[in-house]
Amino acid sequence: MENILVAGANGTTGKKIVELLESSQYFNPVAMVRKKEQQRQFEDRNIETVLADLENDVSNTTKNIDKIIFAAGSGGKKVKEVDENGAKKLIDAGKKTNVRKFVMLSSMGVDSPEEAEDLKDYLKAKQNADVYLRESNLPYSIVRPGALTNEKGYGKIELSKELNKSGEISREDVAQTLVRVLHDSATLNETFEIIKGETLIGKAIPNE
Repeated sequence: MENILVAGANGTTGKKIVELLESSQYFNPVAMVRKKEQQRQFEDRNIETVLADLENDVSNTTKNIDKIIFAAGSGGKKVKEVDENGAKKLIDAGKKTNVRKFVMLSSMGVDSPEEAEDLKDYLKAKQNADVYLRESNLPYSIVRPGALTNEKGYGKIELSKELNKSGEISREDVAQTLVRVLHDSATLNETFEIIKGETLIGKAIPNE
């Protein structure tokens, strides 16, 4: 079993990722949370936790970790501190302990933040984090979903390096996609966009 650090494990998408890892035969979740009171919900299920704040030092978080999913987000409040610098710090920590893959939850629109009115600062922060990851020499996958919904997942997506259209996708399907790309050979060192579609996630992301 590979140990997977989930940054943002207490978030809406993060909780779904941890659940999927919990029932996986390949992966063992390690929930990274910011506050002590957030640990209990995971520890009650015998899920290991790591207490760390992305605004502070995270160098202690990647010991005995095989791979990382970065699903943390500031919710638009501290985009530079969390979405950009927090991601960079975790990438650095992963490099020091030779993490084997870093899976980044990014966003559609990241390549052209200047075109977004409301989310410009957020998308710019995500863009900088994505570039930093690509240049880090860590094996990576960068997943850029469309607008996130809380609908039930369909298990089907549309995937392309550039979709050239907007769309929605459920957090459940995003979580499934992030877990799928943890496999060594799946979308290695690739960046792609996803929205709700007609292709099964397992087919859209071959494992071989």
